[in-house]
Parts: sequence; C-alpha cells; structure tokens
Amino acid sequence: MSKVKLKAKGIFFDLDGTIVDSREAYVEAARTAFKAMGLEPPEAETALEIPRRLEQNQPINDVVKADVHKFLDVYLRTYYAISAEKTKPIPGIATTLETLSKKAKLALITMRSVPKDAIIKELEHFGIAKHFTHIVTALDTHKPKPSPEALIKTVKALDVQMCDCIIVGDSVNDIKAGKTAGAKTIAVLTGLFTRQELASEKPDLILENAIKLPNHIA
Repeated sequence: MSKVKLKAKGIFFDLDGTIVDSREAYVEAARTAFKAMGLEPPEAETALEIPRRLEQNQPINDVVKADVHKFLDVYLRTYYAISAEKTKPIPGIATTLETLSKKAKLALITMRSVPKDAIIKELEHFGIAKHFTHIVTALDTHKPKPSPEALIKTVKALDVQMCDCIIVGDSVNDIKAGKTAGAKTIAVLTGLFTRQELASEKPDLILENAIKLPNHIA
C-alpha cells in the first residue's frame, strides 16, 4: 500500500486524532467529569475508551457507573473548554497542509458540537487556519459521521465532485462516511482506533500519520 498514489481536487480532514492529538484533553475531561460525579478518576486507558464509544454511538454505562447524561454534560463542556489549550497539532502538520493546499482544496470536517468560529480560533492558534477553504462542525449537519451529510455539503461548498475527493481520518466513522459518499478514503493511526479496526473498513490507504500524505497525492 505504501506506493499508492491518489488524485484529489479536494481533501477533507477530520480534526481530533488526525490534525491534532486530543488524548490529553480527552483524559482531563474524563477525570473532571468523574470527579464531578463523585467517582474515582479513571486511568488514561479507561478515559480514552469514552470518546471511542461516543464516536461509534455505543453505550458507556459500563465505564461510567453514574448518571450518564449528567456525566456527558460535564465531560463535553469540559472538553470543549480545554480543547484549544490541551490539544496539540500533530508534529509537522502545518508544513504538510501548506504542501497539500497547493495540490487540492482543503476542508475540515469535525463532529465537535461547537460553532465554526471556535474551530477557526483553535486552528489560528496553531497557525493552520489559512489552509482550509471550508469548515464543517456538528452544528452544521443533522446527522454526524458515518452519515455522508457533512461530505456532501463540503463538495458543494468547494465546487468539486465527490469522486475527486479524499477524506482523511483516524476513526472507523471517517472511513464509513467517505465510502458511503463515494470519496476516496485514507485512515491514519494517530487517533483512538487500531490498524486492525481501520483496516476492517477497507480504506484506500492506511498511513502512520497525516504527515505522510503528500507522498501519496498525485
């Protein structure tokens, strides 16, 4: 797979786990929420299981032995409040995005339920906002990934064809959304999902990280 080259007029990036490393923010948000519920703070591995489950719309009752709705209220509010401070760009991503922006139109599709301005502010903090032509958050869609809705809105905004686009993400839902939409799919191993889990969705390519992308875009 390492020799695969894909053509693209549009490249859609996921945010958490793809452009930024969000593990520290996930862990802190979980520990804050556990404490608020009167529970012992979890180990990092347990804390990271929460966003994995939420990503796939799976229950977390066995992880959070308390009122899940109250827990999630604290967890999500904390995560969104600290994300700009606690997330870190994947090393080398700024240069990668600059290189790719000369080859294709770049868009960001995140399922964070925050206003677009909050995402732009975070990207500006990292010095990478200028590379994205279009940004979609969960507030811009009726259905989150794996629904293709966000991708369909993005191709219209960029005025490109879906078959000429690639979605790059760290989760099984990124790959599912891309395949349902009819886009090419590239999985990266910088998030919460294993190579085996991502391979089961049959992406066009699996890369160690997004920094490797320029080598695979024709």
